Amino acid sequence: MPHPPDIDALIDKVIALEGDFSDHPADRGGPTRWGVTEAVARGHGYGGDMRHFPRAQAAAIYKEQYWHRPAFDQIARLAPSVAAELFDTGINMGTATASGFLQRALNALNRNGRDYEDLAVDRRIGARTLGALDAFLRKRGAKAETVLLKALEALQGARYIELAESRPANEAFLYGWLAHRIG
Repeated sequence: MPHPPDIDALIDKVIALEGDFSDHPADRGGPTRWGVTEAVARGHGYGGDMRHFPRAQAAAIYKEQYWHRPAFDQIARLAPSVAAELFDTGINMGTATASGFLQRALNALNRNGRDYEDLAVDRRIGARTLGALDAFLRKRGAKAETVLLKALEALQGARYIELAESRPANEAFLYGWLAHRIG
């Protein structure tokens, strides 16, 4: 059985990548600190200036909202690198988007339903998604997790391009997204 990733190490990596306080004019998320937007911080009870948002509170939000709640911790028991990728994608694009990418990739890789039934792309991780992931890993062998990770990154990269194409202000972030979030 694979060794699940250390969620605290994943959080440290995200916080190091996201950096301290930011309020980029092209960022629709507004003021952020440690990668947590003001709206998310407020939703978790923080009422202060985002310049002073505590790192420990950011870490707690990441662990609950972006690891346990979307069931990426359950994915980690089967495919640790896939779980780490979903965690990072979920922070940057939303956990429903990350979950949908997984479901879409699993559907595309099931050999027309011969390995397991297509999933409803409901953008939530549940027993059927976990079962399909388990079947995919068992049937496709040693390289399965690596191939699935490539599929997830392809979907994520395509989404970043779409975001830049649909909103030119996002071009300010595209290079960084591709440099730091893919691969």
